[in-house]
Amino acid sequence: MNQFDQIRCYADNEIPEILQQLCNEKQFINVVSTAYPLLPKEVIKQRLCSYKDVYTFQKEFIYPFLHNLEATKSNGILLKGIDKLDRNNSYIFLSNHRDIVLDAAFLCIKFIEIGFDTVEVAIGDNLLVYPWIEHFARVNKSFIVKRGLSLKQIFESSKLLSEYIKHVISDKKQSLWIAQREGRAKNSDDRTQESIIKMLNMSGKSNNIADNLLSLNICPLTISYEYDPCDYLKAKEFQQKRDNPDFKKETNDDLLNMQIGILGYKGRIEYCFAGSINDYLPELWSQSADKNQFFSLVAAHIDRKIHSNYQIYNINKIAYDKLNNTQRFAADYSIIEKLDFEKYLTKQIDKIDLPDKDHDFLMRKLLEMYANPLVNYLVASGK
Repeated sequence: MNQFDQIRCYADNEIPEILQQLCNEKQFINVVSTAYPLLPKEVIKQRLCSYKDVYTFQKEFIYPFLHNLEATKSNGILLKGIDKLDRNNSYIFLSNHRDIVLDAAFLCIKFIEIGFDTVEVAIGDNLLVYPWIEHFARVNKSFIVKRGLSLKQIFESSKLLSEYIKHVISDKKQSLWIAQREGRAKNSDDRTQESIIKMLNMSGKSNNIADNLLSLNICPLTISYEYDPCDYLKAKEFQQKRDNPDFKKETNDDLLNMQIGILGYKGRIEYCFAGSINDYLPELWSQSADKNQFFSLVAAHIDRKIHSNYQIYNINKIAYDKLNNTQRFAADYSIIEKLDFEKYLTKQIDKIDLPDKDHDFLMRKLLEMYANPLVNYLVASGK
């Protein structure tokens, strides 16, 4: 395991020592106290120091907090397509990405409820702004994806990451979650980066790339949130980048996105598993003139699977009609629903603190966020 020490999640035998270190981090304990406000800090520390393995820690300490979030900040989480998974197999759940923290976290708590093991989770090191955040992430089965590297470093880092993922699937027999692209799709136009597929292939030994990917058991996963509590922060960033092409987010921006994403209301949430793409890979390989075309075809296939499995909510239809000035879906929603959604959008724009706030631009960006899943669903479904 030495080659993976800088990026891997922590093993069971490391958990007591890491949790003890976290108990000595004042900022960490303060954050955990907000999650469990009725527990004295000393009781929290005692509980943290009692865990000897990852799964027990997740089930007894993390699960209650996330279950409470589901109850208070959503209208329930559904899993679909579980029948397409074999609990004896390990999968790469390649997923669209909406929320920095909760996409994988909610998946894990639903897996706990149905008796599946939790998954390892890819997390960018740009989010690990304090040492305790990295420790806490790696205790929670997160492995680290290096960002902001030189071209040479990117190649070396990608190869190590690919080898670690293969190790998790083949040797540890663990499933894992990874986003289909670097960062969230701020406009909800979810597209798989071909570089992700290329990275996954790097650990393969065969000249037949389809064989390399077959061993990884890639399963497209679609996540559908009814509401995105960070929608106004994403719209704000769009205007900031429009007005200043050199705009870069600060560390506090990511922390704010994490906080709002966790504590904001998300409405209904659905996870839909497409099943393994293994049956399609040989055919895609046979259709490809070269490996680059194969990577492109695989990415497009994953996109179709993700797009066709969106749960389309009425607010997606309202956003589509408003954005395109049509009545295409008007029969599916009521006037009250439309007025409520319009009020919601106005309320979200009111939260944006920019000196030269472009209301029309921000409204269009919000509408695009909610319309794009429907746009992509219609294309993928041939409707």
